[in-house]
Amino acid sequence: MKRSIITVLFLVLYSVCYSQEKISVFDETVVVKDNLEPVIPRPYQESIAEKKLASLESRTGTKPNILIFLADDLGWGDIGVNGGGVAVGAPTPNVDKLAREGKQFKSFYSTPTCTSSRAAMLTGRLPIRSGLTRPLLSGDKVSTNPWEIEVSQAKLLAKAGYKSALIGKWHIGEAENMLPHEVGFDYFYGLPAVQSDYTQFLVERQYADMIRNKDLHDKAFQLQPEGLIMGHKGGPREVGFEISTIDELRMIDEKLKDESIKFIQENAGENPFFLVHSFTAIHNDTYSGKDFIGKSPAAMPVKDAIVEMDAYVGEIMDALEKSGQLENTLVFFTSDNGANEDVFPDSGYHPWRGGKGTTWEGGVRVPGIAYWKGMIEPGQETNELIDLTDLYMISLRLGGVIDQLPSNLYFDGIDQTAYLLAENGHSQRQAVFLWNSTDFCAVRWKDYKVHFQIFETHVPRRNLDATTMTRVGTAPWVFNLNVDPKEMSSEGHRYFEWGMPAVIAFQKRHLATMKKYPNTDLGLGF
Repeated sequence: MKRSIITVLFLVLYSVCYSQEKISVFDETVVVKDNLEPVIPRPYQESIAEKKLASLESRTGTKPNILIFLADDLGWGDIGVNGGGVAVGAPTPNVDKLAREGKQFKSFYSTPTCTSSRAAMLTGRLPIRSGLTRPLLSGDKVSTNPWEIEVSQAKLLAKAGYKSALIGKWHIGEAENMLPHEVGFDYFYGLPAVQSDYTQFLVERQYADMIRNKDLHDKAFQLQPEGLIMGHKGGPREVGFEISTIDELRMIDEKLKDESIKFIQENAGENPFFLVHSFTAIHNDTYSGKDFIGKSPAAMPVKDAIVEMDAYVGEIMDALEKSGQLENTLVFFTSDNGANEDVFPDSGYHPWRGGKGTTWEGGVRVPGIAYWKGMIEPGQETNELIDLTDLYMISLRLGGVIDQLPSNLYFDGIDQTAYLLAENGHSQRQAVFLWNSTDFCAVRWKDYKVHFQIFETHVPRRNLDATTMTRVGTAPWVFNLNVDPKEMSSEGHRYFEWGMPAVIAFQKRHLATMKKYPNTDLGLGF
């Protein structure tokens, strides 16, 4: 009964909203609520999604589980279904299986760096709003704890009886009251920050200038992490696994896999669960598990790590099936940002321009795969827009708590549940707004990418270490990604004058929300 009422209300709202004044003749959206991103109404596919979800809940008697696989620095082209896999020396049969038996999103967008992407996924808000605009580094101190303002979906899902865990890399704050089990998750086991926090104290040849210099060594080693941290909601932080050698470092992703399987087994059938399995692979410095050394056809460390990551996706999915929860679980696979070309040959692969640290496609266009047996028809591919913040809203919709969002924050995520569940469904997102740290850079609208600031890389494969950002000249740079996917030659002045006013209108509306709902400054500086 409840779901049918929701459907009726949506259809009524849809008819009312269509009377709203449009900011452009190309504006397809409606404003459902002042603090929510405008959406493209899709009433027919919404009714399909509602029926599917209602039928599932009547069969299971519970809300669905949510499992998100989040890789680290994995490029769009690293997986087989995107042209990588065997072709680039690292087969990914398990990820490819999810893709072929689910729905592939070829235009799935993240942000340019680790912390900002993870913050977007777990707050439903662009990092410019939360202040989590750049990677938090060893020794960083924030003037404001963002989690006193932000609301993780785990915290809201708890109201619906969900058990939640983040297992793996966190990297959204290490200070007191900033780890997952302190911001809404029931359980945390993993890295507070990033894998290179460990290797920089263990790999003498690579970090010799710090390790061999006694003065630097004695100060820097005060920042050395003890190992993997473990914590339960309301409890203290503990060391779950000490890391003091490279051999122990090689065991991290295996330990994380075991913890996720244990979490699934403990919660299967007891409570609906929300699990983020956040790999350390393939962030530098890459050391695969011992059993995977040389196992990739490429026999390179980063390729071995991709093979290991794929194997663990398979093991976790097997555990999910054995638990009896496969048909009651939405599974989503993605990466936090594009491949980090700066650390070649320790880097991933994509066919796009740029890489991690830029808003070229190589930095922000990442793998996106949704799998849900019996709920998502297999074999689908779509190039319509979807964003990392949308996973936040999808999670809340499935948990039945999307109406619990605070009204004092602006949310950039869009509930794309119907896009996932309707066969050959369409996106409800009109545009993706791309920021680098505190700088507004670009807009993706339909098949067009419009740049207001661009990255100029002065040394090959140095998107982070030898790149400047420059405002464009007289005309924004525009690329039709269907015919110029590598963003090689702007066509803005000659071929896109018809569309530029619309994109500028979308940009103005986007920026205006930050005046009404001010951004948080964490005191991070650069």
